[in-house]
Amino acid sequence: MHKTPDIPKKKVAGQGEVLSALLVGVDFGQSDFASSMEELALLAKSAGALPVATITTKRSSPDAALFIGSGKADEVQAAIEQYACDLVIFNHALSPAQQRNLERKLETGVVDRTSLILDIFAQRAKSHEGKVQVELAQLQHLSTRLVRGWTHLERQKGGIGLRGPGETQLETDRRLIGERVRMLRSRLDKLQRQRETQRRSRSRNHIFSFSLVGYTNAGKSTLFNALTKAGTYVADQLFATLDTTSRRVYLEEAGNVVVSDTVGFVRELPHQLVAAFKATLEETIHADLLLHVVDAASPTRRDQIEQVNLVLKEIGADDVPQLLVLNKIDLADLNPGMERDEYGKIQRVLVSAHTGAGMDLLRHAVAEYALEAKRQHMQPDTADAGSAS
Repeated sequence: MHKTPDIPKKKVAGQGEVLSALLVGVDFGQSDFASSMEELALLAKSAGALPVATITTKRSSPDAALFIGSGKADEVQAAIEQYACDLVIFNHALSPAQQRNLERKLETGVVDRTSLILDIFAQRAKSHEGKVQVELAQLQHLSTRLVRGWTHLERQKGGIGLRGPGETQLETDRRLIGERVRMLRSRLDKLQRQRETQRRSRSRNHIFSFSLVGYTNAGKSTLFNALTKAGTYVADQLFATLDTTSRRVYLEEAGNVVVSDTVGFVRELPHQLVAAFKATLEETIHADLLLHVVDAASPTRRDQIEQVNLVLKEIGADDVPQLLVLNKIDLADLNPGMERDEYGKIQRVLVSAHTGAGMDLLRHAVAEYALEAKRQHMQPDTADAGSAS
């Protein structure tokens, strides 16, 4: 019910592409509301916006027309003028009607959480596959938000040669998007088949594979580089990695293994992205082991672990064995270590990918899992008999 300015009356003129943003969040009684708003500010900065003020309110349910209600919308409108905001970012998924109503009322651009994450992904995608996946997710999201007069699709001279008989502008837009979506899905299917061929080749050679998964900015890419010396892009920002990168690593105890770095997860990761990135995330489904990387210094790490497990379940990877890796122990003032369960199986490893502390323990842990998988592969009949009993 109050306004909490982050950077009072911050002038953004002359800062190039930086847009000043007003953040809006509604507390529906969630326990993680405060950390979710902090994350929204990080997402906004990752997208290239500058959060200048935050407005929060409490409601039992969203307002059907304006999400936040007309009174709070008036408060947001006043804040836009006070802080000279270029756009308003909501910490929620808005319906197409709510977004249109808010833009008319506030007379400025309104971005919801889904659109914000899609925009970041669009900026960060580097590989051909990543770009195809992002475009597919964006088009699926946009197709629900088409309004009459929306004309940025590829048309020339008012649609001459493209528009079907008797079609309205809206129908033409929808048809063009539908055709583009079908083409992108076909392209992704082809890329997915190529990945499947690579995986079958690894499987035939019995190469143990493990994937790094975890909340965005947990330090997966830093850990990947520490394990492989690959030199992949690392930054202290959300979604620094979008494209799955796989490298072969030699472990002294277990020989060659394959490690993959994957996109980070986040609260309320848009379903369009989960669906579009399924081809990439299938590296996780087919892995022999998941290294679930957790920021040991984050106060919301338990919630982040839960969010990652929810996405893993959504993509069908919840039954893949997991090894919890508590990273950034140098920031959490913890010592490197390794913890086992009552059966002697390694459950958690405490490391710092940045300083290298505990990395020898992590390599040993992965090697132990790899050797166990190799033993099971060498004795399939025994393993089958054991599972049957």
